[in-house]
Order: sequence, then structure tokens, then C-alpha cells
Amino acid sequence: MRNLEAKFRLADLARARTRAEAIGLVYAATLIQRDTFFAVPHGKLKLREEADGAVLIHYQREDARGFELSNYTIVRLTDAATTRAMLESALGVIAEVRKRRTLLLRDNIRFHLDEVEQLGAFGEIEIVLAAEDDATASHAALGAILDALEVRTADLIGVSYFELMGQRRPPPV
Repeated sequence: MRNLEAKFRLADLARARTRAEAIGLVYAATLIQRDTFFAVPHGKLKLREEADGAVLIHYQREDARGFELSNYTIVRLTDAATTRAMLESALGVIAEVRKRRTLLLRDNIRFHLDEVEQLGAFGEIEIVLAAEDDATASHAALGAILDALEVRTADLIGVSYFELMGQRRPPPV
């Protein structure tokens, strides 16, 4: 699976939601998520736990003219606790991210309003691409959504939440 995405800081989640709904995005759910990231030699591997279950997600990202193009695989899990313990033992945990996510949808567009513990408020837009879709063609759609949300280029973030958390840590003494 593939998607084109942009992540950005937000000063006002309620305002961003109002603007998103004005361009046709529709509320779908509020999710409480715990993402545990494991040390892997290629890409990123995370265990995502929510109230209704858990998934293991492996993804690799590349810069796509200011946005990120992700290739990912998702596997549903029936035993998150045992899987987490096994992966922690085998690979090591590099970070844990907890967030409250409001999900809005329109066609193949997923808009996340995230309240991330220790980091603050963020937005993330994902345009899910079919196998035959050209990612370049989705740049204009992603740019139009960012414009409607009044997201500036300076607000865009090219790293994961756990990497932002690492940037906030004080240097070792």
C-alpha cells in the first residue's frame, strides 16, 4: 500500500477541523492510540494499539517534492501484549508515542487531528494511492488541502512523532 502525506504543527485543532469540514472532510472517529516503535535496519516498524485492536505497521518513506511518499504493510494482530513483548525482546523499543486522534475522511483522503503527549497539536493528511495511481498527480490535491487549512510551508514536518520527541531530549551529560 502507498500514500502521499504531509504532517504539520497546528495552533488550533478546532479551527483546523472547521476548515477541513468546510472542504468536505467528514468526522469518522476519535481514537486513542499507543504506537510502539522498534529498532529495525530498514524503514520503521510500529505496533499500534487502539481500543478495538492492534496492528503491526512497517513503512518506508521518501521525500516527494516536499511531501512524503510512504510504502507500507499492515498486519492485524490478535495478541498485542505478547507481540509487543516479543518484538521488544528481539528488536528493542526506540520510542513510544501516545496520542488522541480525530479522524476525518473524504474519498481516499484521511485527515488526522492529533494531540500528541509531550509534543502538542498536529495535523496529518494522507492521500491513499491505488497501485496504478501516480503519486505526482496527488501533489496538487494535497497542496490544495494544505492551502484551505492555511498550513504554511514552515509548519510542515518531515519526521515521525517519535523523532520529534528525540529532538526535544536534552543532550547527554
